[in-house]
Amino acid sequence: MLLRQLHLSHYEARRFDVARQVALQVLVDVIHQDAARAALGARDIDGAVIHLRVAARRGPASRRPFHLWTLGSVLFLAHRYAESAAALARAVRWGTRDKPLYRAHLALVRIAAGDRVDGMQSTIDELASTPCGQGYGRFVLGHLAYAAGAWDAARRYLEAFVSRTEGARPALALALEGELKMARATLAKMAAN
Repeated sequence: MLLRQLHLSHYEARRFDVARQVALQVLVDVIHQDAARAALGARDIDGAVIHLRVAARRGPASRRPFHLWTLGSVLFLAHRYAESAAALARAVRWGTRDKPLYRAHLALVRIAAGDRVDGMQSTIDELASTPCGQGYGRFVLGHLAYAAGAWDAARRYLEAFVSRTEGARPALALALEGELKMARATLAKMAAN
C-alpha cells in the first residue's frame, strides 16, 4: 500500500517516469494499470496500451472488465475506434455491475466510428439510472446525449463531469485529462451554437 501511495505522489507531481517505475512494484494487474496512467501522462499511448493489455490478461476475472474498459477508453481517445470497440465488447461480455457503462461507452465508440447505433435512448436511460452513471458515466452520458441532439442534458452531464473531476484529487484529473479536454471541447461547441 505504501508503494501505491508513493506512486500516486510521484504521479500527482507529474514525475511520470518515476511513477511508472514505482507502479511496477505493486500487484501485477494494478501495477500495470498505474504504469498505464503514468505512460499516458508522459504521452506514451502505445506504452499505456501495452500495460492495460497485460493488466486485463493477468488480472483476476473480477477486475478484467475494468481493465478492458480502461483500455477501450484510452483507444477511444486516441481515435483507434476498431481496437476500442473490440476491448469494450470484451468488457461488456465480462462485466457485471458496471455493464451499463461498458455498453454505453461501446455505443459512443460506434457513433464516433460513424456507425449507426440503435436504441440509444434506452442505453442513455439505463446508464443514467445506475450508480456507474455517476462520475465517469457523466462523460459518456454527456457525449451520448450530445450525439442524440439532447444538448440541455448533454450540457448538464458534461458540466457535472468536469466539475467533479476538477474538484477531485489531482491524480484523477491527471488520469482523465483526455476526457476533460474532450468534454470541454463539446461544451464549447454547444456554447458556440
